[in-house]
Amino acid sequence: MKGMCGKMKRIICFLLASVMMTCLHTQSASGEYAPEISAKSAVVIDYLTGKILFEKNAYEKRPMASTTKIMSALLTAESGGLDERFTVDSEAIKVEGSSMGLCEGDIVSKRILMYGMLLPSGNDAANAAAVKIAGSKEAFVSLMNKRAAELGLDDTHFVTPSGLDDDTDEHYSTAYDMARLASFALDNGIFREICGVSKAKLCYGNPPYDRWLTNTNKLLQTLDGVIGVKTGFTDKAGRCLVSACERNGTTLICVTLNDKNDWADHTALYDSCFGKCESVTLEGLDSELYADVVGGNEDHVECYSPKTTVSLPAGEQGNVIRVISLKPFIYAPVSQKEQVGSIRYYYNDKLIASVPVFTKFSAPALPSNHRSRFDYYLDRIKGFFTAA
Repeated sequence: MKGMCGKMKRIICFLLASVMMTCLHTQSASGEYAPEISAKSAVVIDYLTGKILFEKNAYEKRPMASTTKIMSALLTAESGGLDERFTVDSEAIKVEGSSMGLCEGDIVSKRILMYGMLLPSGNDAANAAAVKIAGSKEAFVSLMNKRAAELGLDDTHFVTPSGLDDDTDEHYSTAYDMARLASFALDNGIFREICGVSKAKLCYGNPPYDRWLTNTNKLLQTLDGVIGVKTGFTDKAGRCLVSACERNGTTLICVTLNDKNDWADHTALYDSCFGKCESVTLEGLDSELYADVVGGNEDHVECYSPKTTVSLPAGEQGNVIRVISLKPFIYAPVSQKEQVGSIRYYYNDKLIASVPVFTKFSAPALPSNHRSRFDYYLDRIKGFFTAA
């Protein structure tokens, strides 16, 4: 009997432990539960709308290590002249930590330096690009902070182009700010292409020769749908990771700061948060709409707009605002399916879709002996511009 009681106690303890493990979760932004993660700070946002799907200390300021290079690479992409060849600054490349292997006298381009920043996380690449673009690392950092302010990243401050932070406490961001920065960066086609490459063969040096660079982002190889973005590590910041993933028309951005288990955490968070999104149809015109015609045998012509499908966080379709824009008038002859405007769909002031508005029918011009109406409208138009 005593042995039976002991066995029952063990069973009860096991069941209680199982219940506790089941309940040991972090609450998501929607109030649901998500897997427990080891990151000190984390966030998952929907790329299209910016809505937060999960957050853990997302607004705490922390060092972000080489994820800093998202901003450095974005500014490089926007600076233009990406394929112009030049010799790297000999002092800029003298830096510790990760490197793309630049040596004094090497001939590169800004595009090559972007690969060097985003794949092997080259501190030498970030510094070389900074000096080329702004004349000095300090001047480039000013550009970084100016752009952060423009983008509304109010809790972000840069001190170095590379993310090395051993000598300062003023180089910081938040998980949320880094997710928003990644969202802006992914809008840039050049950045988006480079950050998602697993490896690349590039020609640089003195004289230039072919060599391979490998991306430090292991998720590109291990998780379906991952399209970037950037890894980071320093002793102070710990392991940092900014990633983006696409599934079934939805793109999510995940950020973890100071995370000992970042690969697994990003995988778990994506598996959880993609389930919080749904495909919805945005209706076109729900009533008759007409465009005014000048010089035709009809005063106006009926218009239509096709439906469009987007992925949104579940339950958010009601927060989408539709704005219809039409030309004030169109000249005859009017062709069938002639574009005369557009419908733009916004979520929290962010444009998430745009579809054209077309004419449903054609409208021929008046014959030459019946041009009085056209002349009337033409005189009114001329008078309007003359008065203006």
